[in-house]
Amino acid sequence: VQNQIPYHTTDCHRQELPIPTNLYPPTCDLCYNKKRWPTVDCSNNLPTNCRKKAFFCHLLRFSPLSRTMAVQYDESSPSDADGLSPYIVAGGTLGMLALVLVGYHAFEKEIRVERGKNWKWHAAYWAIAVPIIFLVPQGLTRYVFSNLTMTVVGFAVPVYESLRAVCTPEEEDDKAWLQYWMLGGVVYILTTWVDDIIQSQFATEYWYEMMIFFFYWLYFPKTCGATLIYENATKPYLGPLLQPALNSLDNLISYIYSVLVNAVHLWFLWIIFMFLPKGLKRAVTILVGTVYPTLSSISAAATVDIDDDTYWLTYWSVYGTLFIIMDCIETWIGWIPGFYTLMIFTTIYLMLPMFQGSEKVFRNILVPLAGLQELLLLRDAIRVKKDMFKNLAPERAKTVRRAIAKFYEEDDNTADPAELKKELLSSWTGLKYPFGFGGEPSESTSLV
Repeated sequence: VQNQIPYHTTDCHRQELPIPTNLYPPTCDLCYNKKRWPTVDCSNNLPTNCRKKAFFCHLLRFSPLSRTMAVQYDESSPSDADGLSPYIVAGGTLGMLALVLVGYHAFEKEIRVERGKNWKWHAAYWAIAVPIIFLVPQGLTRYVFSNLTMTVVGFAVPVYESLRAVCTPEEEDDKAWLQYWMLGGVVYILTTWVDDIIQSQFATEYWYEMMIFFFYWLYFPKTCGATLIYENATKPYLGPLLQPALNSLDNLISYIYSVLVNAVHLWFLWIIFMFLPKGLKRAVTILVGTVYPTLSSISAAATVDIDDDTYWLTYWSVYGTLFIIMDCIETWIGWIPGFYTLMIFTTIYLMLPMFQGSEKVFRNILVPLAGLQELLLLRDAIRVKKDMFKNLAPERAKTVRRAIAKFYEEDDNTADPAELKKELLSSWTGLKYPFGFGGEPSESTSLV
């Protein structure tokens, strides 16, 4: 199919190139009889129910999340024309999502214990996966193991679970998901082009099945494949080799940041980038968002300090969301000059600590959308307590803790800034400093 027409591009859509007779996208009979790709224009001549279906399939056809929705059919069997309904595919994806989440949360508490060291679970997992991949009829698996399912299992679920991990006081889940992004997240991002070029029928039939089971194996609590690979390969062997590269990138980033004030450099680099082919622009954009964060994540996971783990896990969860958005909209607006430039600058804003962009997007957008505000507040309170005992002497920390506790009494629902100021003034006199008791705070003290 790929040799006959580039069916995943918008060019064939605009020109309405003929499609092979044995390839049928899931759409209306009118488009099928004309042997044309479905378009919004042709759907205007259909009855209402067919028009809705044609438009929905048009979105699926040119969405990067479902580039392989089209399936080969036997030309002599017109009854199979609607064999691959996008609604059934979506239902299969939702069913797979339910199984993934149930399996993950049923054993989530065992991540700290298992850490991928029980080889019996690995053997059992692949003993189930391999027969499903190679023995289950393709007519059944194509509804469940689709590009959309791979995106959900390998990317969407890790994005949400990473958000939740950052919001919880547990530290083990932060490291576990950071280790997943080093391997699974990067593999997914760097293989989004594979379905556009695979020619072999074997690869077409089994690619999604293998990748879906691989991604889930990486973060399933009983197998923890990402942790297993990190502790036995990445940390002892790959980490020391990549550390010089990370140091070089740190120096390069510092140099680039120091010359950004020179507009001549910016214009020169931007002009060169604008003349690159679209595919190369996309590759550069992805490399900017993955290479340095991957090296930094490997370095962060090797340290005892959890703060750098949390920082890079926050970045991956936000960048993962940005990548999904870019992957969905670039088919329609990727041709606009400056699209990939905007993606690169957005990625840099999220990545560099000097901007704290990922933290801002995480707290102000993603956490509210995911409904995790309460969990994040509890984590912040625990971090304040940890910092208090870390930075203050025991007696002083105890006094501060008691003063803070008064602000959160069970029947204290005051949120008025003036009342909060009074509570602060009443607690201030009890705080003892190394040189005596502190005076009252000045009028410039602000709580909002």
